[in-house]
Amino acid sequence: QVQLGESGGGLVQAGGSLRLSCAASGRTFSSYVMGWFRQVPGKEREFVAAIRWSGGSTRYADSVSGRFTISRDNAKNMVYLQMNSLKPEDTAVYYCAADRAALINRNPAAYDYWGQGTQVTVSS
Repeated sequence: QVQLGESGGGLVQAGGSLRLSCAASGRTFSSYVMGWFRQVPGKEREFVAAIRWSGGSTRYADSVSGRFTISRDNAKNMVYLQMNSLKPEDTAVYYCAADRAALINRNPAAYDYWGQGTQVTVSS
């Protein structure tokens, strides 16, 4: 069992930065793929980024590649999403998720555990 909790969201101007954090509890956290997703009202939840347990393999959505960086600290049971050069279209609720599979999957249905989400609002 894994429990997740996000923090770090807020209001920022376009071009600014935020760092989201996800605290995970559970003995086997280090073996999970960890992902970040986002969702706006009326739209499906979309993949943002994911990282394998070793931290050596990452994947990004095209819309955030080069601006966002995902990282993890297994010793602290933490996952981070550094978001730079934010745009108004990045406004969404951001969710942290955990997948027991070994390989990164961009489909939110593949993830087994979810946090409650944190709001990110980027003003123009």
